[in-house]
Amino acid sequence: MHPTVVLTFSYFPLKTYPPSKPAKAPIVGPLLWVHPPPPSVPGKESILSADVECLKWQAHISLRGLRDVSVRWDVSQEGALGGRLPNLQVPSERANDVDGELLSAQSILAWIDEKVGPLDDQEGYKDSKSRDESHAWIALLEGDVHAALALAQPLPSFFYHAVLQLPPSTTQRPVETILSPPPAPLSGFSSLLPPYGARLSPNAIAARYRDAVAALSECLGQHEWFLGSPYRTTALDAAAFAYLHVLLHAEDDLRIEVARRANLVHWERRVYERVRSAFVQYKIPQ
Repeated sequence: MHPTVVLTFSYFPLKTYPPSKPAKAPIVGPLLWVHPPPPSVPGKESILSADVECLKWQAHISLRGLRDVSVRWDVSQEGALGGRLPNLQVPSERANDVDGELLSAQSILAWIDEKVGPLDDQEGYKDSKSRDESHAWIALLEGDVHAALALAQPLPSFFYHAVLQLPPSTTQRPVETILSPPPAPLSGFSSLLPPYGARLSPNAIAARYRDAVAALSECLGQHEWFLGSPYRTTALDAAAFAYLHVLLHAEDDLRIEVARRANLVHWERRVYERVRSAFVQYKIPQ
């Protein structure tokens, strides 16, 4: 070896280290991956996701009676199955499989049924009429209410989106795909241009949102659960809690519309305690 090379290595010796293995704890219980909770003041940290879709599944799990479910929000949606949260990580039946099995949101309901038993033919509602009616109420939440919520979300800045090219923190569908019927395009038969875009009227969306909240308040009335269900296991109750909780922490225009209806506020607070108590924060192994 050339003397110059030997001299160089004497000043900069080559050192080798054993491969770094990240700490990994075996999955011994259900672990739900969600979008992060909203920012909170110290001492009042939330464990419930700020994303309505993730929160809906947290409500599903808790209202079906499951407890001690761990939750983590340090995994971005790019690391989830199909690039969408929530995901549920459960222990594997295979020996020596510490990572467990990862389930998409579409598989969570089947996992719940396996753990606590499937619902009856009425899906937890008091009768088939209420079961069928619930589909319309869920569509109202996922349509008019979700559209108002989506419209109120701030758009990523040009620097964030175009320069940094960072993905959004949550998966947000365009408002025009949420509304039913969809809004008219910006151009139509009278235009030389093919149909494109959508004519979104914020005032019309706000009016439909106000009507939806008023109808939801009447639907609940003084019942313990929506549509007078004798159980706390219905899909409507889970969806209603998710939307009401997010709305009560949203901008004033959305929050006030819910806050002025006492039965919705009291119902959300009561269900919040049930949902919150079902989860514990996952501790990342050091």
